[in-house]
Amino acid sequence: MARRLSYSARYPQPAEKLYEAQSIRQYWEDMMAGFQMISPHCEVASFSSDETGIRVVLKQTIGRDQLPPLAQTVMKKDMVITREETLGPFDPDNTKGTYSASIPAGPGSLNGWQELFATEEGATIRRTSEAKVFVPFVNGKLEQMILINLVDLFRAEAEYAKDWINKNL
Repeated sequence: MARRLSYSARYPQPAEKLYEAQSIRQYWEDMMAGFQMISPHCEVASFSSDETGIRVVLKQTIGRDQLPPLAQTVMKKDMVITREETLGPFDPDNTKGTYSASIPAGPGSLNGWQELFATEEGATIRRTSEAKVFVPFVNGKLEQMILINLVDLFRAEAEYAKDWINKNL
């Protein structure tokens, strides 16, 4: 049974600025450069931004030795994560998108839905993630670990976005 978790990041900047930042390839390139402190193999595999919305594919390799012991029991090699994010055309009331992460020969899936919307204080991105692991006996623990780590990632990315916007837009 899959586990689901919602997380909301609040921003002092308006929704238009968040969307604008994410529609610039350099925003993603700079984010991947920051991830290289943790994992030296990070890249923007593909990027597009046009009237239909934004689509970005990110690839990150995490060494098996960097994984928690429980994850090492399942992953016998380095973990290569391919993450795809989309946002539809900008709508100040509610811009919707999706995200997913896949791992070749990985024992599960991660999918999610995201919404960007204006608030009185700025903007919010609400993400709802669903993790599913297909390993008997440890699936629940791994799903929970994935979701907790995902919240940490979303927090770090929200701080990055605020800082990047302040410096670049």
